[in-house]
Amino acid sequence: MLHSLPSLGSFADPAALAIVGGGTLLALVLRTPGRDLFRGFAALGVLWRKPFQADALLTQIDALSRISARHGVVRLDRTVIADPDIAAAVGRIVDGAGGEEISALLDQRRVARAERHRAAIDLWSAAAEIFPAMGMVGTLIGLVRMFAGMTDPATIGGSMAVAVLATLYGALAANLIAMPIAARLKRLARAELIERARLVQPLAALAERERPRVRRDAA
Repeated sequence: MLHSLPSLGSFADPAALAIVGGGTLLALVLRTPGRDLFRGFAALGVLWRKPFQADALLTQIDALSRISARHGVVRLDRTVIADPDIAAAVGRIVDGAGGEEISALLDQRRVARAERHRAAIDLWSAAAEIFPAMGMVGTLIGLVRMFAGMTDPATIGGSMAVAVLATLYGALAANLIAMPIAARLKRLARAELIERARLVQPLAALAERERPRVRRDAA
């Protein structure tokens, strides 16, 4: 019975792969702005990261608050801050921004980040829709080639392989590649959006506490 099973090589067809893969890539390029296209493929690098956690950043904010209380808010300008949201908020706090302004700043940055994440998710969601369509295109091309070459039996097998395998490639690529990537990116984006909301209150509180001191120093 094992000898009757087809080998993996029988499922490989360069023409069907080129139609499905190349057609999907072309469709994505035509329908997606270049910046979003780059973000979508660059997002593949974060697939295996753990969901974002704000605990370490909250610890850093607490440390910044203690530094500010002891040495003044201007001292925060000399502190190395890797996270861009905290760095932007601290920069505004040093300039005398209040709690409401810091909250608005962080909310704005969260919305912008969510839009960037959505662009990557939309790319792979679109790929999940295009892959089966390109598989059907490959099937139609294979059938046309098969009917056009009915007088030459030697070409019928190759054309039929393109027709069948293109549909198979499209279904597999959509369900085993594009859709899982989109789902994973969506989960990671949701986790980061929720966790970053935890940064707003302590940074706004720091701004409210230091604002009178900044005004006195400026005066």
